[in-house]
Amino acid sequence: MAAPVTNDALFVALGAVPGAWLRFRVVNHFEPMLPRKHWGTFGVNLIACFAIGLLVSLQASCGLGAGRTLLLLGTGFLGSFSTFSTWIAELHDTLQRQQRREAVLLCGGSVLGGLLAVGAGLALGSS
Repeated sequence: MAAPVTNDALFVALGAVPGAWLRFRVVNHFEPMLPRKHWGTFGVNLIACFAIGLLVSLQASCGLGAGRTLLLLGTGFLGSFSTFSTWIAELHDTLQRQQRREAVLLCGGSVLGGLLAVGAGLALGSS
């Protein structure tokens, strides 16, 4: 029997649906104007990075975004709008704490791990 959905998971889900929808709409809207679709995704990722930085900053300085608001907007909306923003925020935090070795491992591991996962998926899909 599946565990009941917690209130926190519901907040994440409520944010994720509009985040994913908006990403789809924005990327597809700008696709005809750009040389390649990935430039639309690149733009969405930069917007999401800015937004998550702003949200975390506001949460740290004045409590905005704490608790369920952070789940709704940060994890849910921005998480589905761009998972890249979360990775960049964590990398930035690691650099701010002057954990350079950790930051290099996080960055290199994310890129290399992502490339290896894509390659594995492509290999499995083509077999």
